Amino acid sequence: MSVNPLARTIRAKKLGLLIYDARLAGRRNLDECASFIGISPETLQAYENGSQAPSLPELEILAYYLNTPLDHFWSRVSRSETAPERQITHPERLVNLRQRMIGASLRKLRSNANLTSREISDRTAIPEADLLAYELGEHPIPLTELESLVSALGSHMENFIDQRGPVGLWMNQQQAIQKFLELSPELQEFVCKPLNRPYLELAIRLSDLSVEKLRAIAEGLLEITY
Repeated sequence: MSVNPLARTIRAKKLGLLIYDARLAGRRNLDECASFIGISPETLQAYENGSQAPSLPELEILAYYLNTPLDHFWSRVSRSETAPERQITHPERLVNLRQRMIGASLRKLRSNANLTSREISDRTAIPEADLLAYELGEHPIPLTELESLVSALGSHMENFIDQRGPVGLWMNQQQAIQKFLELSPELQEFVCKPLNRPYLELAIRLSDLSVEKLRAIAEGLLEITY
């Protein structure tokens, strides 16, 4: 699948506006955000005006710092407020680690698809030398280019977003809170009552059983009740 470079340019402009909006909602200035991510204020300014695009790890760290859901950067909704500052020790190290992990994932996808770096370069209009550097984690991958690479490799951005690191755990927590808030008031009340905890724990254990085992349990209960 070929990717139009013009679409990448437009995406970078939109992404810049979303980053700017998130920073304003978080009541943070350029220096604060740039320092936390481990980049210069000039680079962050370039991200916000759309002349450059951040890497996914940089965007993850920024979302964490501003307590902004990561999917905000794919939305059309402005953020109006945010929670207090969050803390990560040595965020620049986390960014570097995530860059290498993403590069390794891209390399594995390309290898599994039996595609050469030249073929991916032709599909995305990204120089082959840059692709190889990205795969080795030597350079940050601008998000717009990562989106193009992911699309060209037939994958999805969700597969590259942090799941197990501090940012990933925070995002999973935010999603869990959101899902809880979407429950009916009756279900929320049921979940919050300590008395109902054994029932919830039983439901969790039952959810791990196979259909055959659940059927056997149901049949056993029927025999007891008759």
